[in-house]
Amino acid sequence: MKKTELLAPAGSLEKAKIAFMYGADAVYAGTSKLSLRSRAELNDDSLEETIKYAHSLKKKVYVALNIYANDSDYEEIENQIKILKKVKADAIIVSDPGIIMMIKELAPEIDIHISTQANTVSLHSAEFWRKFGAKRVILARELSKDRIKYIMENKPEDLEVEMFIHGAICYAYSGRCYLSKYLANRCANQGDCAQPCRWQYKITAEEVNNPGSKINIDYDEKGTYLFSSKDMCLIRQIPTIIDMGVDSLKIEGRLKTDYYLATVVRAYRNAIDDYEKLKAEGRENEYNADKYLKELEKVKTRGLSEFYFTDDQNQDIHDFDGKSENLEYEYGARIISREENNIYVAEIKNKLSIGDRLEILLPNSIEECAFNIEELYDIKNNKPIDTINPGVKGQQVKIKIPYDLVSGTIIRRKR
Repeated sequence: MKKTELLAPAGSLEKAKIAFMYGADAVYAGTSKLSLRSRAELNDDSLEETIKYAHSLKKKVYVALNIYANDSDYEEIENQIKILKKVKADAIIVSDPGIIMMIKELAPEIDIHISTQANTVSLHSAEFWRKFGAKRVILARELSKDRIKYIMENKPEDLEVEMFIHGAICYAYSGRCYLSKYLANRCANQGDCAQPCRWQYKITAEEVNNPGSKINIDYDEKGTYLFSSKDMCLIRQIPTIIDMGVDSLKIEGRLKTDYYLATVVRAYRNAIDDYEKLKAEGRENEYNADKYLKELEKVKTRGLSEFYFTDDQNQDIHDFDGKSENLEYEYGARIISREENNIYVAEIKNKLSIGDRLEILLPNSIEECAFNIEELYDIKNNKPIDTINPGVKGQQVKIKIPYDLVSGTIIRRKR
C-alpha cells in the first residue's frame, strides 16, 4: 500500500526539527516576502541548514515561492531560485505562472508544486498544471470529498495531489484576499497579511427612505467577527482521504507555536499509521478518531470544522464571537537535556510550580504520560525552588521527570 505523506509547516529550523521528531515526512518552508509568510523566521542560511537536516533523516523540504509577483519582484525571485537549486530543495511551491517559467528555465531539476493559492478546483485545472510542468497540485480547501474523489480517479497517474487537513481557514477563496491591503496597506498576496478577517466589526445599514441614516446590524453588543472562520479539522476523515489515494496531507501553521505543531503533527501521524495498519489487517472499520480529536482539542483553536469536505453547503464555519477555544492546556516547557537522577534541563514557556500537572507529548504515541511536579531547581545554583516564571526568552529550569525523554520533547501544562 502506498505510504501517505504527512506534511507539516516549518517556520524555523527548530520547528522543522520538532515536526520531524513528531512524525512529519516532509515540511514546507519559505523565506522573506516570497512565501506568503513574511514574518517567518527562516533566512537563506537557516533554510539550507533545514534542508541538510531533513535530508540526513531521508525526509524532504518543500519551499514556498507562492506570492503573486510584481515585475519588481523578479530579480529577488531569480536569486531565490538559484539558491534553492544550490541547496537542493525537494520542490518549490508556486502559484504564479511567471515564476513557474523561471523555475523551469533556471532549475528544471526541482519539482514544481502548484500552491493552493492557484485555486485548483477541477480535474481540468489539474491537467493544465501537469502539462505546464507541475509534479503536484495542492487542491483548494473549498473542495468536497466527492470533487476530490473525481479528481483522484481521473487525474494523470504521474500527477501527485496534496490537500489541507488541519489549520486556519482563510475567509477568502483559498487565501486570495485584498482586504488586508485595503484596510492596513499590507498585501496578503505579497506575504504580509494583517489578518483583518480576525478583527471585530460593527455593521451599519442605511434606511431606504432616509438617506444618511445609520442602523447598527450587530451580532451582539460587542459587534461580530463575521469574517473569521473556524479551523479546519479532518481527523475523522482520515480513512476516506487515504482510501481516495491522496498523496500528501498538509497541516497549516508556519507561524504557530512549537506546542501547537507537536500536538497536531503527533495526532495526525498516529491517526494515519493507525488506519493504514488496520487497513492492511482488514480491520479498517475499527478506526476511531475520538482519541486523536481529544488530543487536537488540547491546543487553542477558533473552533473546529470539516469546512466543505463532507458538505459543500456547510454553514458551520464561522467563528462569530472571536474567542479561542480549548484553553484548559498551555505550552509548559521543552526538554533541552538530561542530567543525573531523572533531572532534566527544560526551557519554560509558561509559569511552572510545585504540584502542577504536566503532560508529556511522546513522539511515537498519544498514550497519556503525565506527572505532578515534585522537584524544581534553579538553573544557576541548583537550589530547590517552588515556582518559576518565564521572565526572559529561553529561560531554563531544572525539573525532575519520572520518564526517559529525548531532547526536544514538548511538555504541556494543565491550567
